[in-house]
Amino acid sequence: MVKEQKLSYSRACKLTKLSRNGKYYQKTMVSKDAVVKKAIESVIGTTRKGRQKVIRLVQNKHPHMGSSRIRRVYERYGFSLHRRLKRRVSHHPSNPIAVPLQAGEEWGIDFMSDALVDGRKIRTLNVIDHYNRFCIGIAVATNFPAIRVIAYLERYIEKYGMPKRIRTDNGPEFTSRRFQKWLQDKGIEWSKIPPGRPDQNAIVERFNRSYREDVLDANLFHTTEEAQQLTDKWIGYYNNERPHQSLNYQTPVAYAAA
Repeated sequence: MVKEQKLSYSRACKLTKLSRNGKYYQKTMVSKDAVVKKAIESVIGTTRKGRQKVIRLVQNKHPHMGSSRIRRVYERYGFSLHRRLKRRVSHHPSNPIAVPLQAGEEWGIDFMSDALVDGRKIRTLNVIDHYNRFCIGIAVATNFPAIRVIAYLERYIEKYGMPKRIRTDNGPEFTSRRFQKWLQDKGIEWSKIPPGRPDQNAIVERFNRSYREDVLDANLFHTTEEAQQLTDKWIGYYNNERPHQSLNYQTPVAYAAA
């Protein structure tokens, strides 16, 4: 009558001589539930126990209580444990890092973050050659969309030649269609690492630590231009003067020339 004849619920009840309480009444068993609730609380105490274990413990003390009754009170009064949702497992094959035998085989690329004196965030695009740890370049900007990443890489390629592979994480700048098409057009292989495995991009990660300690943490920057100037000066020192233990205490330039 309510759905088909569009009558109000009270009018439909009046015509059929039925009580309206049936719509609003909620069954309560407060007095009966109190005994079961108290029994559940006594076996749980301050620990965490699942439903099945609680039912067994309660029935050990109160054999007359049915399992369905205990389960209803257990779930109704919030004794249930939080159910952990299963995480979606994606297949990301391992991509262990290997040191190339010559320059230009593989470049490592990664981002770093810092802030100016006024609180504005800045990012750096770090690019190194895995062969001799040579710093191809570090670009400083407030953000790095894919088109800007491509522009900087084009400059580095024009200066140092085309790498066969680049190794990066799965950041949105690298997974974008624009960047992937650029790689395809250039014939550069994308050597991506699995999510959560920065150790598989260990060479550039180690480089990031040196750059962080020597430049980002050691200076205060008022503008991105100032940060870029100090960075460019440090790159010259890093490539030509700073010895590397992994290179038998040679500089990247000296190691490549040997």
